[in-house]
Amino acid sequence: MGLDQYAYAVRPNPMNTDFAFEQKVNGEKSYHEIAYWRKHSNLQGYMERLYLRKATEQGFDNGNKGWGGETNCFNCQPVRLTFQDLAELEAAVKGEALPHTTGFFFGESQPEDKKDDLAFIKAARKAMSQDMEIYYDSWW
Repeated sequence: MGLDQYAYAVRPNPMNTDFAFEQKVNGEKSYHEIAYWRKHSNLQGYMERLYLRKATEQGFDNGNKGWGGETNCFNCQPVRLTFQDLAELEAAVKGEALPHTTGFFFGESQPEDKKDDLAFIKAARKAMSQDMEIYYDSWW
């Protein structure tokens, strides 16, 4: 058990939202994995803050309850990333400003995660330049 994190490049679809994407289009898988992390807790904390900001702005509640009973729990919940989101993430990664985050299943971020984060940002920008949408998702 533990925190597994994924980033996907997704074909655009009118049904996609900031919090969900169509997994099949015309019977074919509409996404592919562009990054995977295992127990990178600080990235999870960063993405959770991003998700909660977007969810609050849009009045979105996924109905998930956390271990402590909190609502809108960020688990098994995709969040779409924009070019601006990637720029802010890149600044946080380069500035070593990802928030220190803990969780029962989260493990700890490692210094080598920075290289993987920057590789993800590069791959995400490339996919977006090819008209793909980028989503982050996690499961713990």
